[in-house]
Amino acid sequence: MHNLGIAITGSGSAVPATSLDNQSLSELVETSDEWIATRTGIRERRVALPSESLSVLATAASRNAIASAGIAASDLDLILLATSTSDDLFGTACQVQAELGATKAVAFDLTAACSGFVFGLVTAAQYIRTGVYQNVLVIGADILSRWVDWQDRRTCVLFGDGAGAVVLQASKSDRLLGFALKSDGTQNHHLNLTYAASPQELLPGVNITKGTYQPITMNGKEVYRFAVQKVPEIIDKALFQANLSVDQIDWLVLHQANQRILDAVAQRLNIPPHKVISNLAQYGNTSAASIPLALDEAVRQDKIKPNDIIVTSGFGAGLTWGAAIFQWGR
Repeated sequence: MHNLGIAITGSGSAVPATSLDNQSLSELVETSDEWIATRTGIRERRVALPSESLSVLATAASRNAIASAGIAASDLDLILLATSTSDDLFGTACQVQAELGATKAVAFDLTAACSGFVFGLVTAAQYIRTGVYQNVLVIGADILSRWVDWQDRRTCVLFGDGAGAVVLQASKSDRLLGFALKSDGTQNHHLNLTYAASPQELLPGVNITKGTYQPITMNGKEVYRFAVQKVPEIIDKALFQANLSVDQIDWLVLHQANQRILDAVAQRLNIPPHKVISNLAQYGNTSAASIPLALDEAVRQDKIKPNDIIVTSGFGAGLTWGAAIFQWGR
């Protein structure tokens, strides 16, 4: 089959009902609203109740995206769930597929931490361009509150829970204009959610390990330095591939990690502040959910309009980073 184009035809998002503001956090750890807000731009974040599983949030975001694309769940050929915090180590995408009633869709999880949504978008695009699938749902969802050490004030102030999703459809014109992805495992130690185990002897001479995952650890300075250097670089690469100049960009939708990172990246690329989408004051860093959550909010506020050119970039653990440039709508 000849290669087809891609349109991004719908978006949706969902967040837990419970909000945790900086003031409340200062009762848990020694910090203050002023300290957190000036260094990160974050004022509050959402935290999932025990009843709000990843599949519940991901399904809710997906329903909104499917409705806004004007299709039915039964039209979906593929569901990609970008997450690092699956309800089940074997994956959660199939549960979302069942919840949605997307009987035709194949579903699997994809893990690339905070870059997950961009990696998922690009992965989905390959299936459409080769003519294999026509309708693909890409979800970014994370419940990082499960994996934060709430006594570690360097990390617990940063993260929040949420889900966002988009629908990609085969189209005559190609609206995915360019992308670039990168990984550097030599920098892996700067941001981790590691498995820690102790050896256990099953039988004499037969040893295995038993353990559990440990809370998030992060070298904030190094991650900041990495993002501010690498993100403008990869956006430049994607722009070159798309044959676009910076002034043709309508919106910059970066992974919502820290307002300082957003500001520094925009400044390096000479993108004016009014083109930068930011909602991390309300949600904090929601990992794979952050880009589609910010995108969906901007679409529903009528900021992002059909044919607008959007640059997205995700960056995070792995270390991984990537950029994708697309035109919104059919």
